[in-house]
Amino acid sequence: MAPAKVVKKESVYTIDCSGPASDGILDTAALENYLVTRIKVEGRTNNFGKNIAVSRSNNEIKVTVSPNIQFSKRYIKYLTKKFLKKSSLRDWLRVVASSKSAYEVRYYNVDQAADEE
Repeated sequence: MAPAKVVKKESVYTIDCSGPASDGILDTAALENYLVTRIKVEGRTNNFGKNIAVSRSNNEIKVTVSPNIQFSKRYIKYLTKKFLKKSSLRDWLRVVASSKSAYEVRYYNVDQAADEE
């Protein structure tokens, strides 16, 4: 008997920016635009086609990836960190994995560091 074919599902990665965006520090539209212009598919930028879709709803950005291309969740974290560095927000914000397919942009825990000193 032949093995059954495994049907791959499309991956959906989310970046939750609700904390900093509600405070007015982080612009989610600018982050979405940055991701659209910087994500590379097959070594080229702006080569999305039907393989990748980037969408924004309120303070959450979703990157939908079709199963026929190789794409890692880590690459989204890398690009988000580059955006924070470019926007001079890297000193106050960090990118943390909140689940298997989601990241969250959070503030550094400053109170805890001050108590230790």
